[in-house]
Amino acid sequence: MLDILSQTLAAELALPDPATATVIVARLLVAIVLGGMLGLEREAKGRAAGLRTHILVCIGSALFVMAPLLAGVSQADVTRVMQGIVSGIGFLGAGAILKLDHEERVQGLTTAAGIWAAAAIGMAVGMGMHLLALASTVAALLVVSLLPRLLPDKPAPPQ
Repeated sequence: MLDILSQTLAAELALPDPATATVIVARLLVAIVLGGMLGLEREAKGRAAGLRTHILVCIGSALFVMAPLLAGVSQADVTRVMQGIVSGIGFLGAGAILKLDHEERVQGLTTAAGIWAAAAIGMAVGMGMHLLALASTVAALLVVSLLPRLLPDKPAPPQ
């Protein structure tokens, strides 16, 4: 009786074998670290979407990809999930973009692009493509940290 109860509970809670549990934990930790790297840079610059936002976007994207893959859904079918993530994350990024009425400029585009990149990195992590995710994170950090130092400041808009 106790054996049946434990088997039923394990099946209901979808408790994975140790190898699968290790993959889940490893991928989520990688998503936290990589999303955190992007978020720390935004946080250091005082942007609204910082550490927590980028980590949650990265974890969420990894989860949306990992869950169907672990459930046995084909990679081809997971691409539909990924299309939804790409579209849906645009709404979150749009919330970070402001057009300042009193000035001729738009603010928050880089933060929105960072959120979009965090989602893409999370999807790569969820699929187990850790090197691709790491390389993309490093590339994104180079763009947002080094590129502004190499380019001269933009001229002020005409008054």
